[in-house]
Amino acid sequence: MIRFIRPLLFIIFAVIIGAGTVHASEEAVKSGETGHSEEFNAGKFVIEHVSDAFEWHIATYGKTHISIPLPIILYSSNKGWSFFMSSKFHHGQEAYNGFRIEHEGKNEGKIVELNEAGEVISLPIDLSITKTVAGIFVSVIVLLLIFLSIAKSAKKRVNKAPEGLQNLFEPIIIFIRDEVAKPAIGEHKFEKFMPFLLTAFFFILINNFLGLILPFGLNVTGNIAVTLVLALFTFFITTVNGNKHYWKEIYNPDVPMWLKFPIPLMPIVEFSGVITKPFVLMVRLFANMMAGHMIVTVFVSLIFIFNKLMGVEAGFGVSIISIAFSVFILLLEILVSFIQAYVFTLLSALYFGMATSEHH
Repeated sequence: MIRFIRPLLFIIFAVIIGAGTVHASEEAVKSGETGHSEEFNAGKFVIEHVSDAFEWHIATYGKTHISIPLPIILYSSNKGWSFFMSSKFHHGQEAYNGFRIEHEGKNEGKIVELNEAGEVISLPIDLSITKTVAGIFVSVIVLLLIFLSIAKSAKKRVNKAPEGLQNLFEPIIIFIRDEVAKPAIGEHKFEKFMPFLLTAFFFILINNFLGLILPFGLNVTGNIAVTLVLALFTFFITTVNGNKHYWKEIYNPDVPMWLKFPIPLMPIVEFSGVITKPFVLMVRLFANMMAGHMIVTVFVSLIFIFNKLMGVEAGFGVSIISIAFSVFILLLEILVSFIQAYVFTLLSALYFGMATSEHH
C-alpha cells in the first residue's frame, strides 16, 4: 500500500507544482485599487463551482487565485488552429489572439472569436482540455496505477492469500462477478461483459471520490456529458448483443392483437423503453452526484449571505452550522458514491441479461 501511495502522491504534486500558476485576478486588483468589493452572488458562486471550466481552480486567497491552466485548442475558419494555455485569458477577463470567454448572453461560458473591433463574429470549433477532461485523465492514471499494481501482485502471489491493494479490491471484484453479473446475465454469458462492468464500476467510483477531495474536487460524474457517454456505452453493448428473442419482444411482443393493430401500442411502449433505459442511467448518476456538490456549496454560501445581511457575528455563527452540515453531506456522499457506482453497474448488467436471455 505504501509503495503505491508514495509514487501516486509524487505524480500528483509534480503535476500541480509543474503546471500550476499563481497570479492575481485583474478584476480583484482593480476593485482593491478603487476601494470597492464585488457583491457576493450566491447563485453564481454555486453554478461556477459545479460547472465545467477552462482552468482547474484550486483556491483563492484574498486577491490571489491559485489555478492550473489547461490547454485551449481551437479551430477557426479565419485563423485555422490555435493552441495556447487558458492562463492567457487571465481568468476570463481579457481577450487573447482574437478569442474570448463569454460571460453573458446565449454564448455564456463558451469561447467566441472576435474581429478587430472586439465584436463576436463566430464560434470556433472548441477541442480544449477542460477541467472535466483533465479530471478524466487523472482518474485514468489513478485506475491504471491501482490495477496494474493489483495485476502485478496477483501474478506474484498465485495460490496465495492476497495482500495490500489486492486484498482491498479483490473482494469488490468478486462481489461484482458473483452478486451482479452472474445473477443478472447468467452463468454461461456473464464473462464477456465483465470487463465493461468492472471498468464502469471503478471508473464511476474513483471519479465520485475524486469529486469529494477538496480543494482539488473534479466534478466528472456530475457532468451530464460524461454520464451520457457512459449510458451510451451500455446502450450500444445492449443493442449489439441483443438476440432475436430480445428484438421480437420489442417489435412483435406476445400480446393480444388489439394491442398491436391498428395502433401498435405495445411495440411503441417497448421501443420507448429501449430509449428511456440509458436516459435513466444518465440522469440518475448525474443528478445524484451534482446534487451533493450543490448542497455543499449552498451551505458555504450561507456564511457570506448572513455576513452581508446581519454582520460578521451572524456569519461566524452560521459558519459553524454550515461547516457541520457540509461535513455531514460529504460523509453521506461517500456512501452515495458507492451506491451510484453499484446501481449503474447493476442496471447495465440487467439490461445485458435481458438482451441475451433465451426464450422460455
